[in-house]
Formats: sequence, structure tokens, C-alpha cells
Amino acid sequence: MTFTATDPGRSEHPVDVVERIASLKSWIFAREGDDEISITVTGGWTDYQISFTWLEDVEALHLACAFDLKLNERRRGEVMNLISLINEQMWVGHFGLWEDEGVVLFRHTLLLTGGVEPTLDQCEAALQAGVSACERYFQAFNFVLWAGKSASEALTTALFETAGEA
Repeated sequence: MTFTATDPGRSEHPVDVVERIASLKSWIFAREGDDEISITVTGGWTDYQISFTWLEDVEALHLACAFDLKLNERRRGEVMNLISLINEQMWVGHFGLWEDEGVVLFRHTLLLTGGVEPTLDQCEAALQAGVSACERYFQAFNFVLWAGKSASEALTTALFETAGEA
């Protein structure tokens, strides 16, 4: 079943709400169809490719946020260990590995069952959670892949915060 504006309980397609955010922020985006939008957001470390997909059968708006990371097979196990350690700290969303593409991504879903309408604030908070998580842990992934660090070393190094000024 595909969504139409006349479906009972919804006055607007959930992906249209996300498109309004992208337009208001002047982000580059493309609608892949009625049920999907792809957005490019520039972060402090890299550009993030964000996809929102409406899953009608479960009434959920799924967010996937990926970044350019050259995963190599030699370090795959340690990247998986890092993902596990990171996910233990996450309250919203989680990281995963898209095996077919070798891409690390952050995922989160807004459940909108019973015709619940997503708000701009909810969609923006989900988007912000994805970008913030990717920004926070981006360096840890690079430490594992390029510096040969263990997952725990990389996580400790990436999360080290300095206090004061030199």
C-alpha cells in the first residue's frame, strides 16, 4: 500500500515534513520517490549522506546517516568491536555496518503508528541525533582503520576532552 494524502489519519506524507526541513536549511536533497529523501549535510569532519524512508507497513520513518569511510577487510573485526562499544553508550539510535557496501551508518526510526503525524521538531531532532553521533565517533573509526588502534583505544582517544586553554 502506498501513501496518499487522502489516507485516513494523515494530512501530510511524513517524508514531506523532512523535505521542508531540508528546504528551510538550504541543504542539497533529492526525492527518490514518494517514500524516500536523501540529504547531504556538511559536518565538522566530513559530509553526511542522510536518508529518510517511510515504511508504510510498520508506519515508521527510518533515518540512515552514512559517511565516507574506506573500510578494509583486515580491520573489519575491530570496526565491529568499535560499533559494539559505541552502541553500549547510545540512548537514541545505533550504528551498524551495511555489509554489501562496507559502509558504517547510524540508524534511527520514528514509530508513527495509528496515524501519528511527525513534527518538524521530531524529524529535526532525529536528524540532529544522527549527525551528532557521527561527528562524535567519526575519529574513532579513523583511529581503528588508519592508526591501527584497538576499538577500546580508539574510543578512549576519540572521546578524550581537554579542559582549559593552553
